[in-house]
Amino acid sequence: MEATLRPSRTRYGVIVFAVMLGIIHYIDRVCISKAQNFIQKDLSLDDTQMGYVFSVFTLSYALFEIPGGWLGDKWGPRRVLLRIVIFWSLFTALTGYAWSLASMIVCRFLFGAGEAGGFPNIAKMFSVWLPQREHGVAQGITWLAARWGGAFTPLLVVWVLGYVSWRNTFVIFASLGVVWAIAFYLWYRDNPKDHPGVNAAELALLEESQKNLDTKHANIPWGKLLTNRSVLLLWTYYFCITYVWYFYITWLPKYMELELKMDMKDTWSSVLNGLPLFLGGIGCFIGGFVARRMAAKSGNLSRARRQLGVFGMLGASGMIVLATTLNNPVYIMISLGLSGFCNDLSMPGAWGACMEVGGKLAGSVSGSMNMIGNFGGAIGIVAIPWLMNLTNKNWDQVMYVAAAVYGIAALCWAFIDSDERLEA
Repeated sequence: MEATLRPSRTRYGVIVFAVMLGIIHYIDRVCISKAQNFIQKDLSLDDTQMGYVFSVFTLSYALFEIPGGWLGDKWGPRRVLLRIVIFWSLFTALTGYAWSLASMIVCRFLFGAGEAGGFPNIAKMFSVWLPQREHGVAQGITWLAARWGGAFTPLLVVWVLGYVSWRNTFVIFASLGVVWAIAFYLWYRDNPKDHPGVNAAELALLEESQKNLDTKHANIPWGKLLTNRSVLLLWTYYFCITYVWYFYITWLPKYMELELKMDMKDTWSSVLNGLPLFLGGIGCFIGGFVARRMAAKSGNLSRARRQLGVFGMLGASGMIVLATTLNNPVYIMISLGLSGFCNDLSMPGAWGACMEVGGKLAGSVSGSMNMIGNFGGAIGIVAIPWLMNLTNKNWDQVMYVAAAVYGIAALCWAFIDSDERLEA
């Protein structure tokens, strides 16, 4: 009898699948920056053209975020994630077969369109499969895995490139997504009631979350999104942090090579290259738990997220400014790594806020935030070479702009309220 009263833990399997997807998502996304020099040499691309390749992925990723999240709200993550993960894996592989700038741009655009629905559908899964008190921690664990996937990708790519060409490297990484999609489809169910591993006690824990299964809405709720203050602030905040973050996953190797005079074929340089993502992952993990602990003391989860968000953004800005004052390349990379850590303290809170503000529209809200954010990333990718040309190759000016953008994000967090629901 006691066994029937103890909740099963099947819901944690959803976190395991989210963690694995986050890792694959970032491996497939980040590997191109480490293979950048090989690609540019093979396809005769200059830095500006390579910027277009980076930016077109970010642009398509942004454009398809809301459709990807909305489809998860309407059809359920099981069908949607199967399709989009196989789709993005296909174009990861086809990246290795690109023969020109145009073909590379097409492959990366379609790859971005596929990846766009990943994190919004994870948010949708969590909103149904986890009680509210576990949302922030689950997001923190997922983003820890995603960031670490990106952090270790440079080392992984260097190791794989020791055995195969850059083209076959993309094919190898593509296979990871196909395996995940098949396993996920066989295990996952959109409604926890349909999973044989969920007992009655665990279903009772998820009773409040079951309202988020509603899929009756037929259209993207633009009117509700555009008139909700916290949604608009989350959009602006995510635009700002993604503007800066894409520097770490696109132009950072070039910055290390040209400004810091580091050999990017060296293993130690690859370790330092992954530092912002590695420490960012730790920031995600800590941010989820700290907000929960602060909320337990104050009784207000929204306020805890707000305080942590402001602190994180100001810290990220300060660490970038500090980096411009240092002379030692290792210390500079440590400072940028700590900026990544501060950046990601707010990530679990932001995605948790999307889930709670959105409710049954969690996929659409989180997709909209990620969409606006990646427009910021797309602008940042092309703005960096433009700023470099404008300032006569002065990387410090690029850093000052990034620090100012973080300041705007801190201002946004001062007014975000995750208790402000789209629907009563």
